[in-house]
Amino acid sequence: MTFSELGLRAELLSAVEAQGYTTPTPIQLKAIPAVLKGGDLLASAQTGTGKTAGFTLPMLQRLADGPRPAKRQVRALVLTPTRELAAQVGESVADYGRHLTLRSHVIFGGVGQQPQVDAIRAGLDILVATPGRLLDLHQQKHIDLSRVEILVLDEADRMLDMGFIHDIKKILRALPEKRQNLLFSATFSNEIQALAGKLLDNPVMIEVARRNTTAELVDQAIYRVDREKKRDLLAHLITAQKWQQVLVFTRTKHGANRLAEQLSKQDIPSMAIHGNKSQTARTRALAAFKDGNLQVLVATDIAARGLDINELPHVVNFELPNVAEDYVHRIGRTGRAGSEGKAVSLVCVDEHGLLKGIERLIKRDLEKRIEPGFEPDPNARPEPIENGRGARSGRNNGRKPDQAKRGNSGNTDTTQANRRRRRGGQGARQA
Repeated sequence: MTFSELGLRAELLSAVEAQGYTTPTPIQLKAIPAVLKGGDLLASAQTGTGKTAGFTLPMLQRLADGPRPAKRQVRALVLTPTRELAAQVGESVADYGRHLTLRSHVIFGGVGQQPQVDAIRAGLDILVATPGRLLDLHQQKHIDLSRVEILVLDEADRMLDMGFIHDIKKILRALPEKRQNLLFSATFSNEIQALAGKLLDNPVMIEVARRNTTAELVDQAIYRVDREKKRDLLAHLITAQKWQQVLVFTRTKHGANRLAEQLSKQDIPSMAIHGNKSQTARTRALAAFKDGNLQVLVATDIAARGLDINELPHVVNFELPNVAEDYVHRIGRTGRAGSEGKAVSLVCVDEHGLLKGIERLIKRDLEKRIEPGFEPDPNARPEPIENGRGARSGRNNGRKPDQAKRGNSGNTDTTQANRRRRRGGQGARQA
């Protein structure tokens, strides 16, 4: 089936063709007709499956086909957990809507709000936002959400992880009761189903990938190595195998900074992105990485959430995540939309428990490798892993590996969200 058979307007088909797409992905085949019918939708799909177009195209069509109010106002609201994802969704809205007269804008924290206020004042049809900045501007009465016809919650599972649930509830109270709700999530977790039960009205359910599955086109491998040899092994693999575009994950902001500096000293151009970096620095690093001018991008989990990089060939887990589900999200950066990719994890003795938890989650044993010259010491003893909150997770405190307490994955948004929840549920406000 082609896009033209999905009932899309000629203007949208022309924009899709300009982007180089001809055949809809499975999530698009199911989501676009469902959204065009006007009902609520609960959709789960792996990252890189084309879900953004799956809601953007029919959203644009419904707005273009519907009655236009005398005064331009926000009729569609897309909420995302991170600045980077908001920017990318905003780009998709602009690209696919280029031949329509609809106006859109993106707002998020970390930058001055006045240009955003000016854009809103000029009138918008579609607003893409992170919850914190949206709530700030709404409370300052810069945004009127009373005429929203379509609400999209993108990466809803990550928004819950980041502590945005209280902000989301406040935003929902500002919306009209009668509207179309579209909820997209990487997994149908119990928390997501609970949110869907309160938010959605008799939704169509779409699940393209099985729960907690990893991309089939991703070649996954484990390199066993001593903890103090990880950096040298990573530099060796990048150089010896001539990797040109590598996304590397660390657990903490400090670890990301240190690794990027060390690789750069070894003539491997590297930059780090995380919550403590300014939005300008994050945007510059991401642009250089996408353009191929930066060989290695070192990121924390939340900073990398939503990164959409075409045909990214390599993802490296310099450190395994404390939460097994995050492994699925990490390697989902590669092997996207039909392209092959490699996911490499450098695992020391401290992380054997975490590795078992990951393998249990994805229901497969990962290939174990040892690189000559980097053989691990068979007598090495495990040491506790300090996560972002100072909790010891290397031995899992007696819990099963996939039940280890989630740590701070390197972004101040999560830490501040947790603090606000403890102070009475104010939610994260610096998305």
